Amino acid sequence: MALKSVGRTHWEGDLLSGSGTASLDSGAAGPLPVTWKARTEEHGSLTSPEELIAAAHSSCYSMAFSSALAKNETPPTSLDVQATATFVPGEGITLMELEVVGHVEGISEETFLDLAETAKNGCPVSRALAGNVEITLEARLAHA
Repeated sequence: MALKSVGRTHWEGDLLSGSGTASLDSGAAGPLPVTWKARTEEHGSLTSPEELIAAAHSSCYSMAFSSALAKNETPPTSLDVQATATFVPGEGITLMELEVVGHVEGISEETFLDLAETAKNGCPVSRALAGNVEITLEARLAHA
């Protein structure tokens, strides 16, 4: 069964001086103030579409990688994932950088890296960005 997720934004004014408020129908976060300045200069206490996409990508990747590790019978103790979206005005999102540090018992470095790459390519957000945005991955197995 398909689940639909809804995000909304109310915007007032023009692009450069206007502002908006993004919200999630789930109520899990927000309302989230957004402006062009927060998107192109500095976030301050505001967010941007790219920051929201990065948050979505890091959580989606975490799920895909934890699933791949569990299927390998080496479920993670923890995964710390960071996604960084690069936005260039006039071009759009040009790069998404994924970084993951995993605490996983009983796995080789090679298998960890292979599964990390598989998860990157299979993650639904990665698939949505594929062909439009370069996605890089830096994966590291934490040693106790």
